[in-house]
Amino acid sequence: MIERVGNKMQNIKRSILIILFLFVTSGLSAQVKKTVTIGILADETSAENAPLLEKLQNEITVVVGQDANVIFKEPVENGFDLRRAKANYLAMVSSDADIILAFGVINNIALYQEKSYAKPVIVFGSVNGDFIELEEGQTTSGINNLAYIITPISYSGDLDAFKSIYDFKKVAILVDDYLIGALPLKQLFDDYFADKESTYSLVALPTDGNIANLLGDEDAIYLAGGFAFSDAAFETLVSEINARRLPSFSASKKQDVEKGILATNQPETNIDQFFRRIALNVESIVNGTNPSDLPLRLEYKNRLSLNFNTAKEIQFPLRYSMLGTVDIVGGESRFTSENAYSLLDIMNGVIGRNLSLEVERRNIDLSIQDVKTAKSNFYPDVTASATGLYVDPRIAEISNGASPEFSTAGSVGLQQLLYSEAAAAGITIQENLQKAQIETYNAAELDAILNGSVAYFNALILKTNAKIQAENLEVTKENLEISEQNFEAGASGKSDVLRFRSQLAQNIQTLIEAGNQLNQAYFTVNQLMNNPIDTEIDIQDAVISEGLFSNYRYEDFLEILDDPKLRPFLVDFLIEEAKKNAPELRGIGYNLEATLRSYRLSSSGRFVPTVALQGQYNLALTESGEGSTIPTGFPVPPDGTYNFGLNLSLPIFRQNLNNIGRQTAKIQEDQLNIQKDNIDLNIETNVNALVLDLTNEIANIQISKIAEEAAKESLDLTQIAYSEGAVPLIQLIDAQTNYLQSQLASATANYNYLLASMQLERAIGYFFLMNSDENNQDFIQRARTFILSRN
Repeated sequence: MIERVGNKMQNIKRSILIILFLFVTSGLSAQVKKTVTIGILADETSAENAPLLEKLQNEITVVVGQDANVIFKEPVENGFDLRRAKANYLAMVSSDADIILAFGVINNIALYQEKSYAKPVIVFGSVNGDFIELEEGQTTSGINNLAYIITPISYSGDLDAFKSIYDFKKVAILVDDYLIGALPLKQLFDDYFADKESTYSLVALPTDGNIANLLGDEDAIYLAGGFAFSDAAFETLVSEINARRLPSFSASKKQDVEKGILATNQPETNIDQFFRRIALNVESIVNGTNPSDLPLRLEYKNRLSLNFNTAKEIQFPLRYSMLGTVDIVGGESRFTSENAYSLLDIMNGVIGRNLSLEVERRNIDLSIQDVKTAKSNFYPDVTASATGLYVDPRIAEISNGASPEFSTAGSVGLQQLLYSEAAAAGITIQENLQKAQIETYNAAELDAILNGSVAYFNALILKTNAKIQAENLEVTKENLEISEQNFEAGASGKSDVLRFRSQLAQNIQTLIEAGNQLNQAYFTVNQLMNNPIDTEIDIQDAVISEGLFSNYRYEDFLEILDDPKLRPFLVDFLIEEAKKNAPELRGIGYNLEATLRSYRLSSSGRFVPTVALQGQYNLALTESGEGSTIPTGFPVPPDGTYNFGLNLSLPIFRQNLNNIGRQTAKIQEDQLNIQKDNIDLNIETNVNALVLDLTNEIANIQISKIAEEAAKESLDLTQIAYSEGAVPLIQLIDAQTNYLQSQLASATANYNYLLASMQLERAIGYFFLMNSDENNQDFIQRARTFILSRN
């Protein structure tokens, strides 16, 4: 028994010693962790790609850090010189570098021409699948110490995608000049176009991007180079391409599309995925894996992206069928439509060219003519006449020269109204009616300005709606991609994929409808401005207190509107201003003056006599035939005679028309007063209602912004949770729908506030944008004075 206990104690001691040994050796192993030196070969190093290089180094350090200490040598660049690239590689092989990372086209070419590799090499960055021949099913390089990463970059694939959206006849393929001799580009493109109806030209890109003298009869551009262009050179290139209205396609990255190239087949660069693959490859090499056994391909899905602004600039036909497969992006548009209207442009355009207002102006002209007609009653009426007379010769013979057989005579008559109460009243009435017509025009002008403003803000709202619907379509595409990934991973069923495909179709239809509604809004703007209906126009954005509205003093009104104590006083002031400015009330005033003058004419005016002067001058021109000679002894009448007369008339009884006219004028007076009271009431109602609308919109601006931010964060979190299988499909759809609605509410709240402001300005008869800063300041000061006097 004692012996057994002793044996157990010895075994325990032995176990403890073994455990201690393992801990010690483990600690010693950690202390002697090996160091790995990594050399980097680049075509070019710059301040722009320095952050990416740092990010790559950090990713490698994090992944490999548990297995080795990583030291990075300073990157060595070749300046796009092939011989220098080869020399850099040989120098790196001779250095203390344990692993060589090489990226850039020239380094790829230089390493591709090497027969063997003395140290592990990873080639990445611009490996084009068109120039790499792989056996069917090949997944690794199979070359000792060489690993390269192939991405879905292909000139032939790009040209196929370009052809799917534009049927070019001859495409100019722009490449960097150093590539033309380094790669078998001509052979590649000759083979590609051998069985195609279209052709190509190979153009070497100048470093400044100026290709103005390098293009001929090409109808499309394929940008297969320019990777190292400066921003200025790239802008020069894009400006020239788009100025020629040539559809363009980039082989490089989606950012080229955002800078003005029409389209690309490359998605957003997933730099994290790319750097993680490189880091994992380095880790595998550190742990003893030969680079020849590392995977070749970095798979991601190509996706067409198209710049909407560039499409407009070059008048590229956008088909609705593209919406389901093409990502539409805005880009940094340098294109500004000649007909990009601001609100003030539309206001002035409506006043100057609107056909309805032109009709009202003609009504003013007609009323002026009526005044002239009324005044013409006091102008003289002069008439001249000539007569020829033949008399029976038997009568002429015995008339003793008084009635010759043949005679001609002329006469001139004058009638001049000296005074008529009816004529004087007619002038006064027509002058007042003319003034009333001017006020009718003023009211129509205010209505037209408001209609133009409504059309402008409706177009802005619909433009924003179309943009947000396009963004929502992109969200649906993202969700569809997530559902497909979940389905492939077995985390969800195919029903999720089908549901998002169905929603994608619905979103496309909604976007199409939004685009058509926007075009209809543009039609309305064109109609109001008397443009041809199909004139291509655009609408400049409107933001409170910015740009056109910078001097609009909205903050002053916002402060008052948001104060329940001051708001009633502001309403009273606005009602007072509205009644003072209302052309409808002034028009009724002039109509009342005309009616009262008509009443006076039919009452006391009927006792005022009408006085007129009349005269006539007669002249015998010729006499012949029987009786043309006056017998001797008879007096010879003069050839010319005249007479004058003064006429005075006073109607005694005109079939009771005076009484009827007086009664009619009284009824018209009552009617106009009722209309005036009704307009007063409408003004008070409209001002109060519109002020309430403005207070609602003030709240909407703030609340909708908060709601949009919360909905966006909720959508992002829900997308992540759905991708991890933590939430069901319906929750993701709800989050997307909520974000869409909050976006629409937030984006339109600003426009709705400005639109309500325009409606209020119409109600008070004063549009700030149509008045000078001095007048606006005076208006604000009067408002303040009024409110202070009531407070």
